[in-house]
Amino acid sequence: MKKLILACFLFVALISCQEKKADKIEKNEIKEFVWEGANIYFLLTDRFNNGDTTNDISYDRTKETGTLRGFEGGDIKGITQKIKEGYFTDLGINAIWMTPIVEQIHGATDEGTGVSYGYHGYWAKDWTNIDSNYGTKEDLKELVAEAHKKGIRILLDAVINHTGPVTEKDSVWPSSWVRTEPQCQYSNYENTITCTLVKNLPDIKTESNENVALPPLLVAKWKDEGRYEQEVKELDAFFERTGHPRAPRFYIMKWLTDYITEFGIDGYRVDTVKHTEEFVWQEFKAECDYAFEMFKKNNPDKVLDDTNFYLVGEVYNYAISHGKAFPFGDKNVNYFDNAFNSLINFEIKWNAKQMDEGAVFHKYYSILNTNLKGYGVLNYMTSHDDGQPFDKERAMPYKTATMLLLTPGTSQVYYGDESARDLTIEGTVGDATLRSFMNWDAVQSDETTGKILTHWQKLGQFRANHMAVGAGKHKLISHEDGLVFSRVRNDDKVVIGINFNNRNITIDVSSVFKNGDELKDFYSNQTLIVKNGKVTFNSEFDTVLLEKNNE
Repeated sequence: MKKLILACFLFVALISCQEKKADKIEKNEIKEFVWEGANIYFLLTDRFNNGDTTNDISYDRTKETGTLRGFEGGDIKGITQKIKEGYFTDLGINAIWMTPIVEQIHGATDEGTGVSYGYHGYWAKDWTNIDSNYGTKEDLKELVAEAHKKGIRILLDAVINHTGPVTEKDSVWPSSWVRTEPQCQYSNYENTITCTLVKNLPDIKTESNENVALPPLLVAKWKDEGRYEQEVKELDAFFERTGHPRAPRFYIMKWLTDYITEFGIDGYRVDTVKHTEEFVWQEFKAECDYAFEMFKKNNPDKVLDDTNFYLVGEVYNYAISHGKAFPFGDKNVNYFDNAFNSLINFEIKWNAKQMDEGAVFHKYYSILNTNLKGYGVLNYMTSHDDGQPFDKERAMPYKTATMLLLTPGTSQVYYGDESARDLTIEGTVGDATLRSFMNWDAVQSDETTGKILTHWQKLGQFRANHMAVGAGKHKLISHEDGLVFSRVRNDDKVVIGINFNNRNITIDVSSVFKNGDELKDFYSNQTLIVKNGKVTFNSEFDTVLLEKNNE
């Protein structure tokens, strides 16, 4: 009798566990994800949201700076807060790219633009530590965990090309590690790579295969922090496993891939790619892939799916029209094969001004399925270091969204694109004007901003729900009253219409949907039935997003 009762108990427990698992999957509504169709949100860690005011001043960074050239308080906790609130989910974001969070130089520079601190994250002092202004390792663990709960992937930003500038608090690294001259001229391959980007930005000798000792400044720092032995032990294990020489680039690769194995990040955006030999990125990819596999093996409960680690490179001025061959003047270089999944596309903002939407969509679909087949591009309209964004005056926020989110390829929403954050800040010099603090007051209370945000949210959610939008087959249906086209990826099929002049809309959907199919216009939230191969309805909007109604 006892055996029977025990057997019944185990059977009930098994059924209960299976039901809970099924319920979890159903509630999460697991959708297909591919990086080629992703919607990435790019933010400056220091400028997005201040979740912890106790870390606003660290390392005695108290000098008065030029306008928007100091730390403003944004941090990792602030990003996590917005993840939990659902801000990114409402915007249709399925990946977040954060500027570098490693410990920055402690001192400040003054190159004629006013005093500047490393608020942007690209002036590394210690790759093994998170800068206190941004937060702690526990903060990063929470951010990744909360993002993954919502199906959002996390990209960090990798810098291998240079250290931070030399200041009164930050010594230059040994000459075995860096060069401090000549300054790059950018007219050929050699004087773009074996040189410093700008004055006082020491260039890592990434070409070197010579064994080098740890910089004395790091040795002293780690000993003072009580972690020297542990860091050395890990380095010894890394070099023994890989067989790499103890050359500068491999130290940095070890430090960067630690963020994969320890925190489970999903990818890296890689900085200043064309200023480093292309073989460096092939080596980096191999180490990233290994680290990601190790993380998944050691943390099976934290794995989102079987998507590979993502590497997207910043080859400044790369254009989709280059295909795989980036021109240096004296030679062309392929950064895709065995290295990057994707490169940032600097061209789309010009295409959007010079061509109509239909021509842009056709061009991008064609190139991505011929010259770049198997790879991708990351499209953007605004960024942190591009002084000529598509719409600097924020006069066309609706068109910005439509062009960015509906063009084939991966999209990069720059923080504040969706809220028309001001890009013309008085008193700023250079890139600083692009980097104001996120305009949360307008998001929360301004009616005009709210309407703009709603447009971005509708397009973003539709894109996130349908990988076909960014990574599907593009086909023109009509270019009469409005531009109508389909995007199809396997069983994922949508029809999209933009720029309608007549609000009494008729769309031929016969190439995608069957008579009797029940469709939903995601933009106006109307249910429609296909009759005679068409849908006919009234809408107050000039945008139509048609999908199969699964409600």
